[in-house]
Amino acid sequence: MNMVKKTADPAGGNTVPVPAHEQVYQKLKAQILFGEMAPGQAVTIQGLTAALDAGMTPVREAIRRLISDGALVFQGNRRVSVPLLTNQDIEQIIYLRKTIEYELTKRAVERMKPAVSEELSRIDAALDGAISTGNVGLYLERNYQFHAVLYAQAEAPIMAGVVDRLWLRFGPSLRVVCGRFGTQSLPDRHKDLLAALGGRDSEAAARAIVLDIEQGMDQIAAVIDAEN
Repeated sequence: MNMVKKTADPAGGNTVPVPAHEQVYQKLKAQILFGEMAPGQAVTIQGLTAALDAGMTPVREAIRRLISDGALVFQGNRRVSVPLLTNQDIEQIIYLRKTIEYELTKRAVERMKPAVSEELSRIDAALDGAISTGNVGLYLERNYQFHAVLYAQAEAPIMAGVVDRLWLRFGPSLRVVCGRFGTQSLPDRHKDLLAALGGRDSEAAARAIVLDIEQGMDQIAAVIDAEN
């Protein structure tokens, strides 16, 4: 089977091949990030090979990378699963998110370009549509996209990379929250952030992100408490 795709070369307009292992990694990453794999769900190389119509070698490499990211955990006996979060995990994730995403937001506002600000407004409008229609998958995708586009403006790839791994940790649990409470109950401080962007107020924007984090993670903590 041929898993090689091509993507545009930003330097010259030609297409460059995307390795099979990278394609598989990105597909599995999205499934975990947006909760298509549930907390505690076991995965196998054979099962993923069949589901993704991919070879065993790229699937094995993708699993290895996702274990390194913390998105999957090795259980021994060749068993791998999506992590189950504990209250201690949530406490650490909240601390790291509030600390790093606060700083990323401040830096992003200081470097914000008008075109990116407009893009964030468009993403937020799509996010509102997902909330109003109860489209959980679209909500999760657009919520992640909003934060990713914002943080990319900070020009701080090390911090942004840490945050991306944190999102992989709690993404499956956020999907559970959506299923439990529905999209209407989900927090959204993006309007506050966009208003702060309009005024170039980096401190107000960072505070809005912190509130967004606290409300969302508190809901995840509530679900974990209810299940224990």
